[in-house]
Amino acid sequence: MKKRIAFIINPFSGIGKKEDLPAMIKKGLDARLFDPEIVETKYRGHGTELAKSFVEKDFDIVVAVGGDGTVNEIARSLVHTNASLGIIPIGSGNGLARHLGIPMNVKKAIQQLNHSEPIFMDYGLVNERPFFCTCGTGFDAYVSTEFAKGKKRGIMSYIEKIITGYFSYKSQNYYLKGDGIDLKAKAFVLTFANASQWGNNAYIAPQASVQDGKIDISIMSNFPIIAIPTLALQLFAKTIDKDLFVTTLRADSISLKREEAGPFHYDGEPYEEGKEIEVKTIADGLKVLVKKRF
Repeated sequence: MKKRIAFIINPFSGIGKKEDLPAMIKKGLDARLFDPEIVETKYRGHGTELAKSFVEKDFDIVVAVGGDGTVNEIARSLVHTNASLGIIPIGSGNGLARHLGIPMNVKKAIQQLNHSEPIFMDYGLVNERPFFCTCGTGFDAYVSTEFAKGKKRGIMSYIEKIITGYFSYKSQNYYLKGDGIDLKAKAFVLTFANASQWGNNAYIAPQASVQDGKIDISIMSNFPIIAIPTLALQLFAKTIDKDLFVTTLRADSISLKREEAGPFHYDGEPYEEGKEIEVKTIADGLKVLVKKRF
């Protein structure tokens, strides 16, 4: 019996045209295995509504065609259901897809669906708001906010925001408590990681696992400009957790207090959060498709 599979395309994700995606999906998907339905999102939050409707119709798989923000919109409707999440990454960072070993090439990502199997993965809650890859505050939240304001997309625009933002961003003092943790720190970056990377293979929490029931907390303190090349190399070499400017903690729940309310992000999507923040992990809450292990 064929599996019912829905593809939810975010036409605003990443860069490039999306008109050819439906034809590519139909061509690459094994028609003997799947009965596909393809739709597009029209506005922010639409993916959540569409995914919920497919769950109610007992679809077996719902595929997010977009970046981490699109994955978040769709996955939040799939948690604790029988439906599995699939991902075709076309966003700017694609952190969760990269962590799960999903190809960045669209054709290959579609073809992998033909040879995939579901696994259970954890997800996180930040003040009851779900995230699946990373969330956090500090400089990365500031950059996400600035990036969202701009009209240009893609990695080069993101790098531009990082370079210009470094000289204007001011760090805050934070207090973290929970799971044997009692720490006060002034941080440039404070990331809560369910998966290992922000995206684009920048590994902010190289040891993070989506199946260990824990959140990895990466605290990067202020650093001199001369340290930037080394830190950048370590991010991509999966060794940032060894740097003297970085402290890594692990917990299943943690409370965060900061000096003032302001930017926060979940899965790269910026928003405003208050002074007190609760972060926790929900173990095995989502089924996601990965390459079948023979």
